[in-house]
Amino acid sequence: MAETTQSTKGKKVRVGKVVSNKADKTIIVSIERQVIHPLYRKYFKQTKKVMAHDEGNQCQIGDTVKVIESRPLSARKRWSLVEIVERAQ
Repeated sequence: MAETTQSTKGKKVRVGKVVSNKADKTIIVSIERQVIHPLYRKYFKQTKKVMAHDEGNQCQIGDTVKVIESRPLSARKRWSLVEIVERAQ
């Protein structure tokens, strides 16, 4: 992949699960993180869905993937696939 050879300095790298791969060369990744509540100091989960570029259409729904920030590739796509961490069963 051409995207993985670029400089990763200062770019965000996130791990998430693929929730959709319907579009051509595009996946939707759900990124989950834990945040502490400012008043009650209890941790809770927040999720965010991002669109990522999958050049080879190799991801399936349920795969755990690593994505990196990139230049805008379309109106809503600003992330690129780095690697598939774990395949869905």
